[in-house]
Amino acid sequence: MSEMGMQGFMAPAANLEEAGSASAILAAPQNALGSENARHPIGFVRDVAGSSSAIALDLARLEQCSADLDPSVSMSGKVGSQIKIRVGNSWLLASVRTQRQDTTVDGGVVAQIDFLGEGEEERLTGKIYGFRRGVTRYPVPGALVYPATSNDLRQIYASDGRTNISIGTVFPTRDIRAGLYVDALLGKHFALLGSTGTGKSTAAALILHRICEMAPSGHIVMIDPHGEYSSAFRVTGQLLDVSNLQMPYWLMNFEEHCEILITSSGTDRQIDEDILAKCLLAARMKNRLAEQIGKITVDSPIPYLLSDLMIILQNEMGRLDKGTNSIPYMRLKTKIEEIRSDPRYQFMFSGMLVGDTMAEFISKIFRMPANGKPISIIDVSGVPSEITSTVVAVLSRLVFDYAIWARDEETRPVLLVCEEAHRYVPSEKNSDGSSVGRILSRIAKEGRKYGVSLGLITQRPSDLAEGVLSQCGTIIAMRLNNERDQAFVKAAMPEGARGFVDTIPALRNRECIISGEGVSIPMRVSFDELEAIKRPASNDPSFYELWSKSGGEDRAVERTVQRWRAQSR
Repeated sequence: MSEMGMQGFMAPAANLEEAGSASAILAAPQNALGSENARHPIGFVRDVAGSSSAIALDLARLEQCSADLDPSVSMSGKVGSQIKIRVGNSWLLASVRTQRQDTTVDGGVVAQIDFLGEGEEERLTGKIYGFRRGVTRYPVPGALVYPATSNDLRQIYASDGRTNISIGTVFPTRDIRAGLYVDALLGKHFALLGSTGTGKSTAAALILHRICEMAPSGHIVMIDPHGEYSSAFRVTGQLLDVSNLQMPYWLMNFEEHCEILITSSGTDRQIDEDILAKCLLAARMKNRLAEQIGKITVDSPIPYLLSDLMIILQNEMGRLDKGTNSIPYMRLKTKIEEIRSDPRYQFMFSGMLVGDTMAEFISKIFRMPANGKPISIIDVSGVPSEITSTVVAVLSRLVFDYAIWARDEETRPVLLVCEEAHRYVPSEKNSDGSSVGRILSRIAKEGRKYGVSLGLITQRPSDLAEGVLSQCGTIIAMRLNNERDQAFVKAAMPEGARGFVDTIPALRNRECIISGEGVSIPMRVSFDELEAIKRPASNDPSFYELWSKSGGEDRAVERTVQRWRAQSR
């Protein structure tokens, strides 16, 4: 370290001697203490590298700062805190990643830091302004390190004028608001990650409520596999489940038809698919719409009657030579009859859904017009488990296909939010080859070109398909308990956020690390408290309270059995 740097670094000690002792300083008025600690360095730069560097910290100075009323100053030098380094007439902001004791350096502590960005200094006030991400001028070894104050962080985290939603407060401050830039958040997709019980569902509801408040004419579709979010969006959302979804079966493309109607595998499956393709196209061709359009394909969303499909299958089977096997035709007929007679499939395969309601269905699902309810919550918890992924595939594909075919219209972006995303976009080892994984992966890769935004919510990011998380421009990570999940998220985070990622296992409930396009720089955020009426129904039951009460169990069992048998809520 240079002589000048050493003198600057030792300046706080000289001031301490003038005041008599460290205790005398700590006994001084708090406003003086705050300015005193912020004015004097707490260490110096030791090593410089492209993205991260090492600094030496004075343990005595850190102890002095820890008693400061300014929470940012009191956290200075500790893991997860921010510090600043003077470079010429500007300040370089960095985040502390690690700390270790080292008796070979002045002060006794060495810390690894990650550079976040830089800002200019106002000559009269000393405030930071014009903060921007990235580094153009690096410090040299020996440059002094100072605490970042709450005023500094206020300038750094302040909105740059882009439209944003406020979701909480920046840690460790008490009053600096944390904002998400809406266009960047939605334009490049986002992921919300967190273990069960960390407040993930409430955080998702908070973000979506803020977006709905900002854009009451928005278009948001949320796939809700557990029926949690209906209670949160009673007022601002259109709630859809098996009782009122009325999703026409003929909207499915050929691949989705195969997932539901074909039960065979191997070479038999290929035979069944060829038969179904021929008969399905013939059934669609019987509609007058097909005559008007002219050339249609087996994927065209043209209404057809299931009874027509059955008749065509029967006729095709009647044309067979005696030596030709009729079993594939019988397999398809049996499956169609089974679905038609099963009350659980009525929301999709009802005879009432034959009319051409495609425009009406899309308007209802996509909220076009929104009519004051910009979000549709699609509760698929009542959908039979064997076709849940196909139903989600149809809804997701409709979002993407609509965006593609609406390119000649004024763009109406749609946000598709998928809860429990690891179930629908699984990693290669867990993949069953279903269509939902392919369509969601395609939306992740190409959606932003067409105005389709994807929001993925999951408790198991390591089980997501490779590459899907990396397509998410903004990552909101709550506490993750599993080491594999932590490593997966760490790999997807930008370089400057690595220090924040190390704190993920230590996050409290309703806290998160946000990094990526939706924020100016990576930040640790405490989410706002959400009003009870706006929270999802995802609270953990209190075993003690519920097991302390008795009475009415026999009637409850009877009612449950009745609903169970009727397969209806």
